[in-house]
This record gives sequence, C-alpha cells and structure tokens, in this order.
Amino acid sequence: MQDKLVALVTGANQGIGLQIATELVEHGYTVLVGSRNLENGETAATSIGPDAYAVQLDVTDPESIAAAAERIKSEFGRLDVLVNNAAISHAGKPGRSLEDMMKASKASAASLDEVRAVFETNVFGVIAVTQAMLPLLREAPAARIVNVSSGVGSLTLNSDPAFPYRAGFGVVYAASKTALNAVTLSFAIELESTNIKVNAVSPGFTATALNNFEGTETIEQGARAPIRVALDVDGPTGSFSGPDGPLPW
Repeated sequence: MQDKLVALVTGANQGIGLQIATELVEHGYTVLVGSRNLENGETAATSIGPDAYAVQLDVTDPESIAAAAERIKSEFGRLDVLVNNAAISHAGKPGRSLEDMMKASKASAASLDEVRAVFETNVFGVIAVTQAMLPLLREAPAARIVNVSSGVGSLTLNSDPAFPYRAGFGVVYAASKTALNAVTLSFAIELESTNIKVNAVSPGFTATALNNFEGTETIEQGARAPIRVALDVDGPTGSFSGPDGPLPW
C-alpha cells in the first residue's frame, strides 16, 4: 500500500471534475481520473501530471465499476477520498440551450426515458460507485465522500416563491440532485459512527458543458467548494453546502 493519500474523482476528464482532480494533486494526493472514455481520461491525467492516473469508469456500467474498484485495490491499495462528480443534465442532443433543457424538464412534458437516463448517472451511479468503493474507504484513517450536488435540488429553496431559480425546478436534472441529496444523507446516517464523512456540495452556477456553458462562474470558482469539503478531515458529515456556506436541504 502506498503512503500517499489517494482520491478518485468520477467524470474527471473535463470541467469541474478535471479542476478538482488537478487541485487535489496540488494538495499532495495521488488522483485517479475516472472517465467513461479511457482515452479522454488519459489525456486529462497527462495534463495534470505524474500523480494523476486515468481509470476507465462508466458509473452506469456495473462491470466497469467493479473493474475500477478491483484495480484501485490491487494497484494503489487504498482510497481516502471519493468525489462523485460524474453527472449529465439531459439526455437529448448535445449543445441544447439551458432554456430548451428547462422546457423539456417540466413535470407535465418531461420524457420518462430522459428522466431515467439522467437519474441513472446522477443518482443510481453514485449509489453504485459508493457501494463499490466502501470497502477501501472503510480502511482509510479519515475517509471523505463528496457528492457534487446543486442548489437547484434544494426543496427548501424551491418551495420559497422568492427563489430566483424556482421556475427551473423540473423533474429531470433538478430532481436528480434532490434525490442525490437524499442518497447523501442516507449514506451519512449509516456511516456516521465510522471514519467516513459523507457530504453534498454545490459548486454554484458554473459554466460547463452541463449547462451549455451558460453558467456565470468559472471552473476554478466551481471547484472551490468541493475541494474545501474534500480536504476537510475535521468537518461535519451529512451536510449540504455551497460556495457561500451551508445550504438548506
């Protein structure tokens, strides 16, 4: 087993995931760059440097998840941080505008196939990857699971008529983040007597491929909150926070 701390970031070949992976390496971690496409992951890992390694990981494929867990165990012997970052905002054609995505996600009009596809990655994928990595995380002295969520998934915020993003609370992406928050809390409650902290964190409205680059904040700004939570050994468990502090569930 190696002495350096090891982190796995899913969906780390681009966007916020790549930035999180880059910064974890800067903080002394060996980082495993999870990528559905291994070639894209290798390109990303090379761009980060020698302490980053590509891992083929499709969070919707049980065989891919099992193979990744086995490789991490045999090759690295430990896992200290899991960042569940992989997510999709829709299942339609690439390049859809944010406005189109929001229209298509309205409860009265959403395609159930699209709802299922988004939940498959954003919710079921997180459960599957976390379950597969738990045996390694249980052996770490101070493990952290960081689920990259979104303020748009907050039921408390969306139930307030004054919340500016309320009209966009659809049953596709936004509801998948609500479900992810529930999954986060469920793992946190089960694991609160262990060495594993489980938290949800919103990066803020970051310009990424998820929203067709229509977000208002940079990738660097978006990675700030997830990095803070990933590095916080003495922080809480079962929390939901963003760039400006705690968020309501």
